[in-house]
Amino acid sequence: MKPMNAEHTHQVFDWLWCSGQISADDIAAMPGLGIQAVINLALPTSSPNLPGEAELVTGQGITYVHIPVPWEQPNRQHLHVFFGTLKAFEGQSVWVHCARNMRASAFIYLYRRLVLGEPHPTAQHPMLEVWEPNDTWGAFIRETLGASN
Repeated sequence: MKPMNAEHTHQVFDWLWCSGQISADDIAAMPGLGIQAVINLALPTSSPNLPGEAELVTGQGITYVHIPVPWEQPNRQHLHVFFGTLKAFEGQSVWVHCARNMRASAFIYLYRRLVLGEPHPTAQHPMLEVWEPNDTWGAFIRETLGASN
């Protein structure tokens, strides 16, 4: 496989990938990887971003979903929309990204813990390879996990 341009690219499962901002070349390579859906968690004003991303993705025959998650105010509503979107694409290959794979890896961590029931050490991949959540995101993760008990 040709390396992707996106920063912090990780294959989580055989059907789930995550990364920072994808490029036009990354999008062109996605059909070859079997990607059937792209979920973008970045705001339209996030940096970096790719103008026309939705059109480039859908132009490849790939479904595009945008769930803008504010960096300073992640909330459970965004997370539940994300969980529902992954459920809707069950059985398909999905690429999740944001600007730097921080939002995406944190949401995937919570998906692995709360939906798949994986233990903390297993679910941390790839989040800890990308970053250690800051105060805002650490509190969001702790509160979300606490609310699920």
